[in-house]
Amino acid sequence: MRRKVMLAAVLLGTSALVGGCDQIKQAVGGGEVAVKETEFPERVLWGDTHLHTANSVDAFGFGVRLGPEEALRFARGEEITSTTGLKAKLSRPLDFLVITDHAEGLGATKALYDAPRMLITDPTMRRWYDMMHEGPEGSQRAMAEILDARGRNDLPDAMMGQADAAERTKSVWNSSIDTVEDYNEPGKFTAFFGFEYTLMQGGNNLHRNIIFRDGPDKVRTVVPIDPTYKATPDEIWNYMEAYEKSTGGRVLAIPHNSNLSNGLMFELTQPGGGPMTAEYAKRRARLEPVVEITQIKGDSEAHPFLSPNDEFAGFGVAGWEISNLLGNEPKNSSMFAGEYVREALKRGLLLEAQMGVNPYKFGLIGSTDSHTALATGDEDQFFGKHSGNEPNPARALQGQNLGTRQGRFGWHYLASGYAAVWAKANTRAAIFDAMQRREVYASTGPRMTVRFFGGWDFKADDLTGDWVRAGYQRGVPMGGELKPGAKGAPSFIVSALKDPIGANLDRVQVVKGWVDKNGKAQEKVFDVVWSDAAKRKPVGGKLPSVGDTVDVATASYKNTIGAATLNTVWTDPEFDPSVRAFYYLRVLEIPTPSWPAYDAVRFKLKLPPEVRVKQQERAYTSPIWYSPTKA
Repeated sequence: MRRKVMLAAVLLGTSALVGGCDQIKQAVGGGEVAVKETEFPERVLWGDTHLHTANSVDAFGFGVRLGPEEALRFARGEEITSTTGLKAKLSRPLDFLVITDHAEGLGATKALYDAPRMLITDPTMRRWYDMMHEGPEGSQRAMAEILDARGRNDLPDAMMGQADAAERTKSVWNSSIDTVEDYNEPGKFTAFFGFEYTLMQGGNNLHRNIIFRDGPDKVRTVVPIDPTYKATPDEIWNYMEAYEKSTGGRVLAIPHNSNLSNGLMFELTQPGGGPMTAEYAKRRARLEPVVEITQIKGDSEAHPFLSPNDEFAGFGVAGWEISNLLGNEPKNSSMFAGEYVREALKRGLLLEAQMGVNPYKFGLIGSTDSHTALATGDEDQFFGKHSGNEPNPARALQGQNLGTRQGRFGWHYLASGYAAVWAKANTRAAIFDAMQRREVYASTGPRMTVRFFGGWDFKADDLTGDWVRAGYQRGVPMGGELKPGAKGAPSFIVSALKDPIGANLDRVQVVKGWVDKNGKAQEKVFDVVWSDAAKRKPVGGKLPSVGDTVDVATASYKNTIGAATLNTVWTDPEFDPSVRAFYYLRVLEIPTPSWPAYDAVRFKLKLPPEVRVKQQERAYTSPIWYSPTKA
């Protein structure tokens, strides 16, 4: 089975990009058109909360020439011509999009590229200007040098000019606000205002995406702030709190790529050292209710070093486990615990036991982090991280290091991921509120429909009735907290439906973490429902493989194995009411081809054996927490 690959080479260059379109106007200036919310979420909404356009300093430097308008049109389902001249169209539109161009140097490389050469007096910047004007390869070399200088805190003073930067940032921000508002269509497609706060300690990734709940009237009162050379998230938290106080609006932050922080994203201590304070923990939990667990630059769920008994740990870690983001500081195994989400959830329980507050009680989403302005999360239409690795015969094996150092290659990138949101309406307010209450999940690309409810009296018979209503009335959904005091063990309604145009499902697992009576964090993965259950019986506590129908030679697979739906009610067989715990779902598809496999067929390539050509894509739900006392 192969989904139609929606890209084809064209002879025209970037000058043939679409020159305008009928933009969508709001009926209410600066506000949302009234859309009725349902009693409880009835349909999952799919989107990307992390997309870059030519306004981002690195995206433009790497060659991208598409702006916010093209990004929004593409997300809504229109066909777009990519920077490299390929036709691109999603197989299905998204429901929402957040353009998160970097606050740092917003529009800076475009301004350098467009500047009269005679006015560029700094010799380093003039050399970068010349490299960018050599063409795509020269531009990518220049951007690699810029990123390397950023990692060494050695950018030219002229590039950091505060007066020019402030004026440029305000102009680009206001223009982007106008475009985003034009494409926001409540009830059909939601376009959010946002930016990326690229916090980075010498190349260690501590990035956050900032997303506003509000319309342009409030958002226009602020501009993105530059995190250059900052060491902790305090500045962005101050900014967010000041915005909410001055406007009455709402804003949240989403950390991403914890896997490239060299252990700094989910510390047990206060940033910089010393015991973590309850005030810090409360602040972080309130302002950062969601974490991006999977994206192009790897997957941050679990690492085999931390979870040696989990046969599916380690998805998407290849290439990213060797160093920090810019490759200027090697990584060692002692850093992994501060980088992977499952361990962070366990650390949150430990910290809560010590000070009564859990800083890492967050929901889970995926998003792309694409720097092409194209929110593509599908293996068969992957447009790469930036324009330098849009579809071409060499991209799978090309060096893709973000600075000037070696060690990462094109095939290490994942065609991942998307954010799934259980919102009561397709509006800014409803989607934001769902993120705030953590009723969200992550996918590495496939649009599986996943429900997860926790309660104290769910039975198998519930699945024969209106179990969704029962889930909300008698329990809590993903992201919720089970109230203590009930007798017996908690039970969970588990439901997964395959992507309608994708692969069948292999299994659904419950991942449990807890702190035992000795104060040590523990974890266990339970297979709770799987396909072909009559034949696939666990042996020695391990479920046999679902099988493999992938034909690498044709980059295809068959849905002759697996199941279209998997549902069950599961009760924790090892529950101890006296210990803290969390539970989340991991849903696995049957094996399918990876994007390098599709490239190999498309470009008639022979790939070396280390390249990933097949995989089991997956979804991760936000956890449900249990505490012996009310949180």
